[in-house]
Amino acid sequence: MFPTHPLELPEIRSRIASSLGIKDLASCARVNQEWNNSFTPPLYNSVVLSKHGLSMESVERNKHFIQHLTIYSYAYENQPSTSEQGQVVSRIMANSYLTTLALQYNSIGDNGAIALSEALKTNSTLAELYLNSNPIGDNGAAALSETLKANSTLTTLDLGDSFIGDNGAISLSEALKTNSTLETLNLDTNWIGDNGAVALSDALKINSTLTTLDLMDCNWIRDIGAVALYNALKTNSIVDIEGVEFRSLIRMFPTNPLDLPEIRSRIASSLGIKDLASCARVNQEWNNSFTPPLYNTVVLSKQGASMESFERNKHLIQHLRIHKSAYGDLYLKSEQGELISRIMANSNLTALDLQYNSIRDKGAIALSEALKTNSTLTFLSLYTNSIGDNGAAALFEALKTNSTLATLDLDTNSIGESGAAALSEVLKINSTLAILNLPYNSIGDNGAVALSEGLKINSTLTYLSLNGNSIGPSGSQMMSEALKTNSTLTELCLNNNSIGDNGAAALSEALKTNSTLITLELRDNSIGDSGAIALSDALKANPTLMTLNLNTNWIGPDGAHALSEALKTNVTLATLNLGQNSLAASGIDVLSEVQKTNSTVTIVGTLIQRMLVPY
Repeated sequence: MFPTHPLELPEIRSRIASSLGIKDLASCARVNQEWNNSFTPPLYNSVVLSKHGLSMESVERNKHFIQHLTIYSYAYENQPSTSEQGQVVSRIMANSYLTTLALQYNSIGDNGAIALSEALKTNSTLAELYLNSNPIGDNGAAALSETLKANSTLTTLDLGDSFIGDNGAISLSEALKTNSTLETLNLDTNWIGDNGAVALSDALKINSTLTTLDLMDCNWIRDIGAVALYNALKTNSIVDIEGVEFRSLIRMFPTNPLDLPEIRSRIASSLGIKDLASCARVNQEWNNSFTPPLYNTVVLSKQGASMESFERNKHLIQHLRIHKSAYGDLYLKSEQGELISRIMANSNLTALDLQYNSIRDKGAIALSEALKTNSTLTFLSLYTNSIGDNGAAALFEALKTNSTLATLDLDTNSIGESGAAALSEVLKINSTLAILNLPYNSIGDNGAVALSEGLKINSTLTYLSLNGNSIGPSGSQMMSEALKTNSTLTELCLNNNSIGDNGAAALSEALKTNSTLITLELRDNSIGDSGAIALSDALKANPTLMTLNLNTNWIGPDGAHALSEALKTNVTLATLNLGQNSLAASGIDVLSEVQKTNSTVTIVGTLIQRMLVPY
């Protein structure tokens, strides 16, 4: 098909190229010279060079196309010595447009680093260089440091686990005193001790661009090095130092804690939970500095701290996720919901994630009582919790008075028709709920009809997902009526339902007047040609819809022709997904033709169908 009938327009080939994998790009590039010009650049844009991938010679020959290059050690089969490996990389970099070069685990030693540093002196494009897990050593670090003094493009340098000691750190510190572009320097898991840390701290007092210095697992940095870095933090207000054993300061100053709260705060941002807990125990001032970040974001599980400790510090917790293993003996009992209620009471929680906790109706009822008085929670996820219509009714009753919750996720529960009816009443009066996720809740047509009544009045909801709820034509008909008056909903997901052609026709009538909906998801809904024709009529009039998903339906050539006609005048639709349909050759052709004149829309799913359709 393609070899004898190549696509005529380069811009169409370019759009196809963006969706192809390496093998397909390589095949297309061999058709003829014009196709080579279109498909070779994306083929080499991001390259992973390994034993079974592209050859070293082809990469070097096409290096002017490569922006992101990763080389695995297998690729050096014919370059046994590390110095030759470095020279190969240097040749690839010369006169190239590389912005990212990843050479982890390549056994690059001193000689390889020296060769690479020579190439960097003249390179003007590379921004990120990853050399971690290579035996570069102090001499290699010294060579790279000389390069950093002159290089003006590199922003990220990763030298983690590279056998670098104090002398290498001293060399790098000299470079940091003059370099004005490097933002991230990773030196984790090296042999840097106090002397190296002191040198780096001196550089930090001068450098004004580095924002991240990672010294994680540099176990030779002791008290002197930690104090030197601490002193650097007093004058450098930009850099974050990660992984330093600041616990040494606790040992040095048990009766004289760091005097500046802002310095303690910056130290706290680089510590893990164990270190934060250690620091919080020093004295009350340190407790005030290190306890808030310790409890800001909490995942409560069997291996974590006790439920009691979290309840005691609930005023500090803003983001809380509770794993079912945290309940211990309370698991599957109503007390778990009551315990959550106590945690929420008088807390500052803004996000609560309780997915997969099997709280059931009793837990939901207890939680709803807390929601009635809570004034901080904005996000609540109850995904997969076996909540039925009784639990849903309680939650929705609480939402009638709650004025802060903006996102509610009830995906994969069993609220049913009655729960949907209760929710509809909430939508009529609630003024804060913006995102409502209700897939797989057995809502059915009657539940959809009830929800539509709430949508006609609601003025805050922007996202509604009803995927997989057995909604048929009658339910979608009433949802369509709601869309005619609703002026806030921007995304409606009705995937995996059974709305059919009649439901699609009803929605199309709503789209002719609705001016706010941006995304409509109708995947897997048994929509055929007549439904597609109705939707195409809507596209001729609708001025706002940007995404229409019709994947996995029964649309054939007639529907494809109708949609292509609509796209000749519609200038707002950006994505039309027609994958997994039965468009046939004629349908694919008309859609391909319309893309030549409509520069706004991307039609997804036609390329693979073209390859499967015989001509």
